[in-house]
Amino acid sequence: MYRTALRNVLAHKARLLMTVLAVLLGTAFVSGTLVFTDTLGSALKSRNAKSFTGIAVSVSDDRAVSNGYAHGLQKATTSHLTEQTRQAIAALSGVAEARGVVSGFAGIADHRGALIGDGFSTTGTNYLPDAGGQDARYPLAEGRGPQHPDELALDTRTAQKGGYRVGDTVRVAVNGPVMRLKLTGLLHVNDPRITAGGSLAAFDTATAQHLYLTQGQFNQIDVRAKPGTDDRKLLDQVRQLLPSGGDFTAQTGAALAAEQDRQITESTKGLSASLLVFAGISLFVGVFIIANTFSMLVAQRTKELALLRAIGASRKQITRSVLVEALLVGLLAATGGLAAGVGIAAGLRAILNGPGQADLPDGPLIVTASTVASVLLVGVLVTVLAAWLPARRAARIAPVAAMSNGDQPATQKSLLIRNTIGALIGAAGSGLLVLGAGSHDTDTVGLGAGALLIGVFILTPLLSRPLIALLAPLLQRIYGSPAKLARENALRNPRRTAATASALTIGVTLITALTVVGASVNRAVDRAAGTDLKADYAVAMQNYAQLAPEVASQIAATPGVSASSVLRQVPVAVGDQDRWITGVNPDAIGALATLTQVAGSLDALTKGQLLVDRSTAAGERLSVGDSFTGSYPDGSTGTFTVGGIVADNSVVNGLLAPDALLAPHSAGQGPDRVLVKGAHGADPALRQALQDATGGNPLISIKDQADLKKENRQMLSAALNIMYGLLGMSVVIAVLGVVNTMAMAVFERRREIGMLRAVGLDRRGVRRMVRLESLLIALLGGLLGVGLGILTGWAGNRTIAGSFKDLTTVVPPLPMLGFVAAAAVVGLLAALWPARRASRLDVLDSIHAG
Repeated sequence: MYRTALRNVLAHKARLLMTVLAVLLGTAFVSGTLVFTDTLGSALKSRNAKSFTGIAVSVSDDRAVSNGYAHGLQKATTSHLTEQTRQAIAALSGVAEARGVVSGFAGIADHRGALIGDGFSTTGTNYLPDAGGQDARYPLAEGRGPQHPDELALDTRTAQKGGYRVGDTVRVAVNGPVMRLKLTGLLHVNDPRITAGGSLAAFDTATAQHLYLTQGQFNQIDVRAKPGTDDRKLLDQVRQLLPSGGDFTAQTGAALAAEQDRQITESTKGLSASLLVFAGISLFVGVFIIANTFSMLVAQRTKELALLRAIGASRKQITRSVLVEALLVGLLAATGGLAAGVGIAAGLRAILNGPGQADLPDGPLIVTASTVASVLLVGVLVTVLAAWLPARRAARIAPVAAMSNGDQPATQKSLLIRNTIGALIGAAGSGLLVLGAGSHDTDTVGLGAGALLIGVFILTPLLSRPLIALLAPLLQRIYGSPAKLARENALRNPRRTAATASALTIGVTLITALTVVGASVNRAVDRAAGTDLKADYAVAMQNYAQLAPEVASQIAATPGVSASSVLRQVPVAVGDQDRWITGVNPDAIGALATLTQVAGSLDALTKGQLLVDRSTAAGERLSVGDSFTGSYPDGSTGTFTVGGIVADNSVVNGLLAPDALLAPHSAGQGPDRVLVKGAHGADPALRQALQDATGGNPLISIKDQADLKKENRQMLSAALNIMYGLLGMSVVIAVLGVVNTMAMAVFERRREIGMLRAVGLDRRGVRRMVRLESLLIALLGGLLGVGLGILTGWAGNRTIAGSFKDLTTVVPPLPMLGFVAAAAVVGLLAALWPARRASRLDVLDSIHAG
């Protein structure tokens, strides 16, 4: 039987081609994901190891404003890492060097004044030259390091992007006005934040301290040990020298590197898991193709299998024979998928290392034994499991009853059982979907959507008749007899039609659901921006750091500004938890944001009291007149009274208080944003005036309502486009399924096609018949997918309704029609080769083949 299985694979290799391709594409997705993430993780760890080379102990000040990205405010403390601490550490007997590091953010402007980099990795630091004038962290590529307040050095990539050379004047900004500094040197940088699209500006230590901390303070002290020194003992000695009352983290360099490696591993695992979800979807689609292929092969080999039974083959041997065929196909496809995945990983790395891309660290492609085993195992298991039901069906062929060609018709009992199971699973899925939507439970919605999808798959043979009957009359009026024949062919074997259509249904369902959710969120965000925000402009840092404290007054004094208000978020400790309170200008906030009174009075802010939005009031159980005492970031305490409750607002939400109440206790931090109302609305002159008032800082963004809407849409569109691209693989595999079904249908209907040709159907009519059958199958899958996708999108919207104000389900008609039209195009394209092949069959040979 094993030799028989091998001969069958070789005999039917053309008919198994699409199955091999489907499994190959799915396993290539798995292989490429595993190889790419393993390679990326290994390269990042190697680069990480270089970053900590020579560091025996590292001490960081957790309460210093690190990298300038802290959204909240740090608690006040009198203990910091100072020059005295660094000198005390440097004086230890086992210390060769103690370097004080200062870090923050620094935006570099190009010659047009635009920001270089993505805004989130615009890093600033101090340049620490050794006796030879070099900083070991950033080797010089050209020039020298900065030595004076009016000098800086840049990484080579940033200098290249900005068109800067040594000696040029560079525009640099932190969170205030632009500084014009002389470029003294170019630096080689290995920091992935920089090489992935960020920028590095290096200042002399005194200048960096002035910009980010205070004179004599550091964010971090890195210690290099003398040869033979035990790092653990040195760590204990360093800890004894740290000031009391501070919030410091001291670790050995090895421990710090290990922690970074752990974070890299977690990040790459998260990336891998996300990509493998889409690979799993592609393989799931492939299951339908595999099952369909083996079902058709079994039907076409009915006589052969019956003869094997007649000469003594047992049911178990027949089943085993078909499963061995599947195993060989799966092993072949998985091997090809493994090789293709390695190529995909190499290509993806090359693309990401292209000009202007992420510049991933160099390193060899990592193909581990676990990756090889996983890919081969997945490919074989998916193929064998998908072929199990056809194998069982083959084993049930009776030696005598199966001596005729064609499929054995399904019994009424089997159809009843199938439809009953499908209805029960579909009903359970619908119930879970509604339950999850009502309880805003994403997991329940996901489980319900999966169950509903499976239920519909099982019921598709039943659903195919009314849907095809609905579509066929229009085609018959246009194309006549070929359309009628296509309808009869599509309904001849509803299970086969259902399996082929279901493969396409999966991709269309997911894409439709994403589109519905995206359109709904966009509508909600646009509506909120239009109704909640009255301001003409919002001024903020591009990296979401705080603005400089003086920016608010500079904007208020700008000609053309009729009203302005800061939005300053301050954490106030109440018991063991922080309550975030937003400071606003009481006299102007009503002109800048829509505040609708629910209870109390809108004048509460002018009286020094709080306004609370309805959702926060319900969640925190606050009512008008309630009071609580909290601790400010500077350590002082205050009592807060709720004076009014307002409707939810996406611009100003949570707890609102007069900024004059919060600013003196915010540890000197600036506002998060400033809202601006122009005397003549949003006009270019006001935008330019605001830009001039804030010093032309490239890190400061000035956006009107249209900009804010566009920004929100771009963020969502980027995420959706990535998911569309990843789901595209499942659609490609579904197309292969349609091609495979139609090609095998042409083979098994050779005699029928020959007879049709003999009675007058020309080649064009044969081609049209095959294409229209494929069209009907694809439209069936597309319509089911769109319907299920809309339902799933509605349930998904319900789970995120709490995150977006007035979120309602939007079903955009044009995309929905586009998906159905795309399914039709897929059906027509998939039938091109099978239709051409059918029209070229020789009439006499085809009749004789029966």
